[in-house]
Amino acid sequence: MAPLISLLLGFGAARLAGLLGVAGLDGWHPALRVGLALMFVVTGVAHFVPSFRGDLIAMVPPPLPRPDLLVTATGILEFAGAAGLLVPTTARWAAAGLALLMVAMFPANIHAARRKLTLGGEPATPLGLRSVEQVLFIALAVAVVAG
Repeated sequence: MAPLISLLLGFGAARLAGLLGVAGLDGWHPALRVGLALMFVVTGVAHFVPSFRGDLIAMVPPPLPRPDLLVTATGILEFAGAAGLLVPTTARWAAAGLALLMVAMFPANIHAARRKLTLGGEPATPLGLRSVEQVLFIALAVAVVAG
């Protein structure tokens, strides 16, 4: 739920700033980029915080090698994508890369839901709800690409 909340708060704050005259935030597209960037910073941080990192490593499906390295790499990619979203000239490429990353990471969410794993001590989001969230996040990233 934290990713969705951070996305909505980031979007809302950026949209409000745009309405108050902050240059560069004068439409839904820049506000969406800010919301998505905040979401990916929040999710990226989880890859390195000890109380979440072990759970994220456990979410990696068993056939994949080096779950610890995969969690580190995806966290770095989320940070890089978030930064890219904030730069107008790279935003579309960053959004496309993040959309692909979300597709690639979705099997880990399926694995976590089916195995009833925890994330930060809380049960993983049920698969139905997580699927809806993932489709929404990917659609918003594609909306940035479409611009």
